[in-house]
Amino acid sequence: MKGEEWYQTDEVAQEYDAKRFSRGGRLIDRREKRAVLEALNPLEDRKVLEIACGTGRFTVMLAERGADIVGLDISSAMMTQGREKARAAGVADHIEFLRGDAARLPFPDDHFDTVFAMRFFHLADTPAKFLAEMCRVSKGQVFFDTFNDRSTRVLYNWLLPMGSRLYGREEVERLIDGAGLTLADASHDFVLPYGFYRKIPNRLAGAFRSVDTAVGDTPLGTHLASVSYWNAHV
Repeated sequence: MKGEEWYQTDEVAQEYDAKRFSRGGRLIDRREKRAVLEALNPLEDRKVLEIACGTGRFTVMLAERGADIVGLDISSAMMTQGREKARAAGVADHIEFLRGDAARLPFPDDHFDTVFAMRFFHLADTPAKFLAEMCRVSKGQVFFDTFNDRSTRVLYNWLLPMGSRLYGREEVERLIDGAGLTLADASHDFVLPYGFYRKIPNRLAGAFRSVDTAVGDTPLGTHLASVSYWNAHV
């Protein structure tokens, strides 16, 4: 995985949310959470596995809505932040945080109703293997996002120290088919890359987002979207 050592440090874990989801990044956080809720609802009494749960911002949100959820991550430091969030929200008894490898999930076949991963596949060195494992342990739904190769993310990617893996729609569809999944639906968003929003004040983000959304609702915007959400079924 790209950036694996960097990602596991205590310093990065402690600053992760503040660096990515403050300023205009608040808008990104809201949009990603809405995408997850729209795809995974209803959640009451569902068994959910989150791959690369990080600091638990999705994990805790889903537990608050009735899911029994396992959050798996390679970083103990990140999950420490997640456990603190879960205790503060009063949902620690609905979440198990587990350190593990997404390429070798420690669960039997068909163990979860839903398996999902956000901000994971752009770091994946073997995406087919990861997606196959997600499919194996899910008896229903697999949901994930990708960063796209026909977007402004390509320009932004040059500035990143470790880069990101970018995907085209045909590649994702091949991955889904190869894992034995059926694509139920997909949505595409953010003509402007995430990094742009994180650099501007929150008070300006809404105005840029309005333009972004207007362009994104056109065929050209769909083509240029930097992020895609993929909802597949076993």
